[in-house]
Amino acid sequence: MNDSSWGAPPQAGYWGPSEQGPVQGAAPAGPAYDAPYAQQTRPMPIVPDDVPGFGGDQDDDRGAAARQGGPLFRDPTAPTAPQNPEPMPAAAPQPAPPPQKKSAGRDLGAAIGVGVGLGAVIVASLFFVKAVFVGVVVVAVVVGLWELTKRLDERKGIHAPLVPLAVGGAAMVIAGYVKGADGAWVAMALTALAVLVWRMTRPPQDYLRDVTAGVFAAFYVPFLATFVAMMLAADDGPWRVLVFLILTVVSDTGAYAVGWRFGKTKLAPRISPGKTREGLVGAVTFAMAAGALCTHFLIDGGTWWQGLLLGLAVAVSATLGDLGESMIKRDLGIKDMGTLLPGHGGIMDRLDSLLPTAPVAWLLLVIFVGSG
Repeated sequence: MNDSSWGAPPQAGYWGPSEQGPVQGAAPAGPAYDAPYAQQTRPMPIVPDDVPGFGGDQDDDRGAAARQGGPLFRDPTAPTAPQNPEPMPAAAPQPAPPPQKKSAGRDLGAAIGVGVGLGAVIVASLFFVKAVFVGVVVVAVVVGLWELTKRLDERKGIHAPLVPLAVGGAAMVIAGYVKGADGAWVAMALTALAVLVWRMTRPPQDYLRDVTAGVFAAFYVPFLATFVAMMLAADDGPWRVLVFLILTVVSDTGAYAVGWRFGKTKLAPRISPGKTREGLVGAVTFAMAAGALCTHFLIDGGTWWQGLLLGLAVAVSATLGDLGESMIKRDLGIKDMGTLLPGHGGIMDRLDSLLPTAPVAWLLLVIFVGSG
């Protein structure tokens, strides 16, 4: 590009010697001034037309190599790639991996065996002698308290006193069976007082934390279990307890079966990732159907529509109870409360749905058919 393209005329002394004198802003005119400028601005040499240019038809080997896309310097002894290489054989298609079957997450055979064994013991004690069944409830309460306090100590360093809880919990269940709700409340108050006093034997550090956990444990395990003993105290108590147990088990089974087969939408993923809304629908459906049948055929004076309401309430309370214990286990960072029952975990892992459902079933049965 020359200067004319920018709209400025050529100046003297720039392209060569000028006959005129120097102009203002330009190099002085004349040979004395033009010579140095001429040396600095020598024109490009003119290449004759008969000299072959680089990359033309008369180009050397470098031009040929460049035109062929190869390297600039080539070893003539190196083997050359074939001009038309044979295509590589297509790889054989890999077989798709077989679909993985859904896993229940537990030893299903052991879970069924333990469940059937526990059911046989409960039913036999329930219809043989009521006092024997009260003893079964007491043992379950004490073991559940032991599991809960042990996990609190191991995972959080919370020292909820087990001795007053175990003694008070047993007294609570027995008082509920003998004296009803009044006896259960008195035993609960005395158990809480015993926890406060027992904890005084340790240093005062974390006193409030430990006694709070102790009172919570007393309410959560033995006090809620007392309502099972209160149901048993009625004239048709064994049948009421049996209906309560059947509906809770059916609710859990329906939730498990439907959720495992059709569950897609999580119910409470931050609390229990395995529970789904489809499973909740299965729990409600199964429990309501079982409630209608059990209330009509097993409860004196009960009707099918009462059983529908009872089944609905049991399904909701059982699900909330399961979620409640899942919250506790999440906070403690554990999967199960214990390992006493193969395929189930610990006793508390089986009581999680039963405990909060007991007062709901007791209250609705009292409303529907009386206290007996």
